[in-house]
Amino acid sequence: MHLWLSRLAALPAATVITLTAACTVPSEEHRASGEVFDPYENVNRKVHAFNIGVDKVIYRPAAKGYVFILPDEIRTSIGYFADNMSKPTDVVDFLAQGRIKEAVITVGRFLMNTTIGFGGLADPATEFGIPDLDTDFGEVLYTWGFDEGAYIELPFFGPSTERDSVGLAVDVFTNPLGYLEYGSNFQNLRYGSYILDRLNDRGTYSETIDTVLYESADSYAQARIIFLQNRRFELAGEGGDPYVDAYADPYADPYEDAYADPYADPYADIFDDPEATADRF
Repeated sequence: MHLWLSRLAALPAATVITLTAACTVPSEEHRASGEVFDPYENVNRKVHAFNIGVDKVIYRPAAKGYVFILPDEIRTSIGYFADNMSKPTDVVDFLAQGRIKEAVITVGRFLMNTTIGFGGLADPATEFGIPDLDTDFGEVLYTWGFDEGAYIELPFFGPSTERDSVGLAVDVFTNPLGYLEYGSNFQNLRYGSYILDRLNDRGTYSETIDTVLYESADSYAQARIIFLQNRRFELAGEGGDPYVDAYADPYADPYEDAYADPYADPYADIFDDPEATADRF
């Protein structure tokens, strides 16, 4: 009970933070220029250097070891479990957006994978045709009309925006299972599986991520534009395609121009040039 009350007491604070999500807004002139709104670039670059240091010393070698030691089947099951643990939070966020259908589908997926899916270690819901729908509180703020604010690089988490940073903080408190009596055990499993799943992603896509972080002329600008283009395209597409493979490479198409227009559709060119379209497919 004490755990439940302590976490519930944190929600008003999260609400206050939410209301300040759009406090840093670019001017109309800056919007018209199409440039990245990055007023904290000096600090962000220092955080980026810190993150690269952590990646080089801890995260990258740990991820490579994790992928080398554990078989694909076990890593896949841990990924399923991590995804399943996040579903109650997705339900809350879908409801906050008024997306009732998506919330009901996600509840059904969670119940099926938790029961006949051995607690989420398997994914029978996909075999039964129940799509894996994802959202977050950053998307909730987007649908509520909050501006994304300034670009921010977070320690350990990497690229983000002010709006998404607030969403990340709020999502910590919005999983209903965390308020039950066994909530602390649930949170430990939730965060532990999340960390292992991130290690799996880092190890699986190591070559591509290394190209961005260690071979780019300006890895900070490269990571920034990749994040902003993908995130904006995802939100503009109302959460993206729910049938996309959850383990698809999120860094599959590093953009050659680190200073490209962050509002551009990263896939627009396939409709402009028939030869480019043929090459892409």
